[in-house]
Amino acid sequence: MKKFLCCAAAISALFLGACTPTVKIEPPDKPIVINLNVKIEHEIKIKVDKELDALLANDELF
Repeated sequence: MKKFLCCAAAISALFLGACTPTVKIEPPDKPIVINLNVKIEHEIKIKVDKELDALLANDELF
């Protein structure tokens, strides 16, 4: 009976060992390309109050 239990335990260990998942990490075939062609455009709009515009035109501020 002991021999049967030992044999059954060994067989079940083999079956359980065969079912373990494996994870493989492999590098890609092609190199990784990062495109850094970035175009940044901006607009700056300044609104001047009419009174401040008059002060700047008459040089009264400075």
